Amino acid sequence: MTVAIVLLALLGSAWLLAVVEGWMATGRLSPAAPLFRGLAHLGRESIVPRSPDRVFFEAAPVLLLVVAVLGMAVLPLAPDLIIADLGTGALFVNAALAYVLVAVIMAGWGPDGAYAMIGGWRFLGQLIAYSMLIVMPITAVAMRAESLVNTAIVGSQAGLWNIVYQPLGFVLFYIAAMALAFRAPFDLPSAEGELGGGVDAEYTGVRLAVLRLARLTLVVTLASATTVFYLGGWHGPLLPPSAWSLIKTLAVAVSMLLVGHYLPRIREADLMRWCWVLGIPLALLNIIIVGLLILVVP
Repeated sequence: MTVAIVLLALLGSAWLLAVVEGWMATGRLSPAAPLFRGLAHLGRESIVPRSPDRVFFEAAPVLLLVVAVLGMAVLPLAPDLIIADLGTGALFVNAALAYVLVAVIMAGWGPDGAYAMIGGWRFLGQLIAYSMLIVMPITAVAMRAESLVNTAIVGSQAGLWNIVYQPLGFVLFYIAAMALAFRAPFDLPSAEGELGGGVDAEYTGVRLAVLRLARLTLVVTLASATTVFYLGGWHGPLLPPSAWSLIKTLAVAVSMLLVGHYLPRIREADLMRWCWVLGIPLALLNIIIVGLLILVVP
């Protein structure tokens, strides 16, 4: 039952994001548009490039979807609504999301196309840098909770959410989550204007539908991780715990889409420099600040 509820919540959230994405693109709010677009993809021919690495080409969209679902499996919607409450759940999130790199590299290499391959290698540099800004803020969050169990991390925020306790960590984690999901302005692997779609360019039909669903699901998973680590998870007045988790997750996910809609794409050189020169030192500073707070404040 828990698995079904979590998967339905994940699918419903991805559908809502698709509605918002369509509204931003066309200016029309149509709840049925994602369904029609999905049916249109299913009805189109799935074109295969002339000389692909067939295993990589076929597996990449499915692997990306599986990775997003695996990350969500250890994130609680309520105290008793979690698929797997692992003792190292916080680290499992980071470990699972590392395979996003594998899926995107496969999507870039598999079609044997120049634009897709450039997009894949762009993401390699992007994730190597910004994965540090995922795990280092998680370290500070675990320090406060004195646990890597995600339900314990949420429980440690009952009196004060981590967004207040460690705002610097929240900002760094939020930026890194957008880079990991390669949403604008961090959409260098797809880059419609430069690469004609990049890693998405060679996919059509059912494969493209799965790839787009996987990307939306990844955004929801990262938004849920942000909610668990920084926004108090299920904590909130009046409403049931799971309702608060979904409201916060959807708010973070929609904000990721809106931020990307209004900001221009960042140059790859600037993206790398900001992370290595500014982001990682700030993440270390955040760990030091949280450590001092733990020592000084009871």
